[in-house]
Amino acid sequence: MKVAVVGATGMVGEVMLKVLAERNFPISELLLVASERSVGKKITYKGEEHTVIGLAEAVAAKPDIAIFSAGGDTSLEWAPKFAETGTTVIDNSSAWRMDPDKKLVVPEINADSITSKDKIIANPNCSTIQLVMALAPLHKKYQMKRVIVSTYQSVSGTGVKAVQQLENEIAGVTGEMAYPYPIGRNALPHCDVFLENGYTKEEMKLAREPQKILDDRTFSVSATAVRIPTAGGHSESVNVEFHNDFDLNEVRQILNDTPGVTVQDNPDTNTYPMPIYAHDKDEVFVGRIRRDETNRNTLNMWIVADNLRKGAATNAVQIAEYLVEKGLV
Repeated sequence: MKVAVVGATGMVGEVMLKVLAERNFPISELLLVASERSVGKKITYKGEEHTVIGLAEAVAAKPDIAIFSAGGDTSLEWAPKFAETGTTVIDNSSAWRMDPDKKLVVPEINADSITSKDKIIANPNCSTIQLVMALAPLHKKYQMKRVIVSTYQSVSGTGVKAVQQLENEIAGVTGEMAYPYPIGRNALPHCDVFLENGYTKEEMKLAREPQKILDDRTFSVSATAVRIPTAGGHSESVNVEFHNDFDLNEVRQILNDTPGVTVQDNPDTNTYPMPIYAHDKDEVFVGRIRRDETNRNTLNMWIVADNLRKGAATNAVQIAEYLVEKGLV
């Protein structure tokens, strides 16, 4: 495979290269692509030095697969140009997620919806991916009615500037601010921009993307997204009302049997998911599984995942692996 990684110098791009190497993805030629200011930089992949190139040069090279993590505006402008040459684009931005003509894919759930005609495939929002990984098998069994999710999202979800702000605050250094307020010793109920309905874009992604991934509009999701001073890993408090009743042991078994999900749920030994232990792992961790005693057929869960891996890079690479396995590229 001739593979282009667009946004190779960014936080997710760096993790993308790490995941491609770890999973030994079949690459015959690797194109590392970034904005003009990064062209000419050197990046080492599997012991070999590569020079960063620009987008126009990458399009002309006609890669088999282009994995984008370069922001929505770049994706809107350049993904179609790659697609026109026959390249299959896997896009990590929000640009194409809700486009009715584009697939929104979590491989464990709906990879089989991809066809050879799909030249731009959307990678879901990081918080959505870990949420649907736990919800999908339970929805299949008990039929969801309503989901209420509150997120506790790390600063790495915002990017390098936000990580630097947190590090500066810890060190007592005055520096550039990624957020309108300090993030250290704080919690900001503000992820992405506010919309006219009072919700943020992040919250509306959580409301809409699960319905598209599961191809089902019969359930609803209401979200509150909060940024907290952790360096990596997103956590979610999830309350799910089902149409059908459930057995807690069966819920744990269903989740445990789901590929990509790991149950960590033993209050007696203080065993529960935490972002510090999800770091650099690809699994989605689920714990604090308990019945909501205030409402019929309702479950509470705590879901944690590394937002840069399964929430972004790993999911994209898994889509690429599926394309190769099925001969779709």
